[in-house]
Amino acid sequence: MQEKQQGYTPFQAATAYSKCKQLAKRLEARGKTTQVQSSFGTTMRKATLLYNPDSGGSHGQRQAEVESVVALLRAASVEAELILTHSPAEAEQKSRQAIQSGCDTVFACGGDGTIHTILQVLANTHVALAILPMGTANALAHDLGLPIDLKGAARAALTGTPRRVALGRIQYIDLHGKPGTRFFVVAAGAGVDAHLFYKLHAGTKQRMGMAAYYAKAWHLWFTHPMTRFQVEFNGTGSETPRKANVTELMAVRIRNFGGILQELAPGASLDRRDVRVVSCTTASRLAYLLYVTRGLLRRNWKVPGIELAYSERVSCQYLPESEIAGTEIAGTKTADTKIYVETDGELVGTLPAEITVVPDALTLLAPAK
Repeated sequence: MQEKQQGYTPFQAATAYSKCKQLAKRLEARGKTTQVQSSFGTTMRKATLLYNPDSGGSHGQRQAEVESVVALLRAASVEAELILTHSPAEAEQKSRQAIQSGCDTVFACGGDGTIHTILQVLANTHVALAILPMGTANALAHDLGLPIDLKGAARAALTGTPRRVALGRIQYIDLHGKPGTRFFVVAAGAGVDAHLFYKLHAGTKQRMGMAAYYAKAWHLWFTHPMTRFQVEFNGTGSETPRKANVTELMAVRIRNFGGILQELAPGASLDRRDVRVVSCTTASRLAYLLYVTRGLLRRNWKVPGIELAYSERVSCQYLPESEIAGTEIAGTKTADTKIYVETDGELVGTLPAEITVVPDALTLLAPAK
């Protein structure tokens, strides 16, 4: 018996080693699957994926990618369903239906605009928001550290830690002249940036093409009259109100916007219960360019006429009549002096506007920090 045990040929030994290696790999893979499924059970059981097949390009390919994510979720014992939507209103309706059907997670399959639409319904509920980044900028996905590939983002949601965050909330006058309210998670703005969204309305990119779109945006920025409006806010922890006449105001919630311009408002964070206020008292286009360059180069320059602060409440109003006399907008038509408001890159209305913060308002599924 001893001689037989010692009599393996090199070929037999190599074959045995190969089989053992294959078995070890299968056991390792099975162990990984078991571990992931255990994590799924405590985080996600039933999910709806909302996707607009009319947005972006390569419709068939993109939808196939989303369907592959549905298969991945089902393989992880998650009851997952893909629902196609064709408008923001329909996406909101389907989000409500997902909550009513007992979903614990809703996937926003798109960019920051899609996320913005869905969070209007998920805000102040315990249903989690997960993200499959399929937009142009994907600012929130970058800030959360999500993989840009869809399966990677889905796995991050499955194994990630539920994160409860505050949301910004803005009250304004909508484009029909009625009071409106929206939550936001990336940023809200009034002034120059919102005016560009007004001029470059939805569909412009698809109709003109990206090169013409950016050319038009550049032209509009250089010809914008830099109309002033009044802002008032208290710095976080301060009871002293600050007032200023500005050409632009942004209330930012995220730190990392991704791309070449990562930090638009250094110090902003989803972990805070306030907004990072960027107020521009200057009408100098050079100052605006310096501020953008500051972000591009990751420099901590102080740009004259552009201030940063923290606040839990910001009020934006048109200038009083007494202050309009003698300014560049005196005597112009009302339509030409409207100050527009945007939230998460979506044009929503005009001033007056008030920005506040709602603590503990949304659950996000993302990689652990």
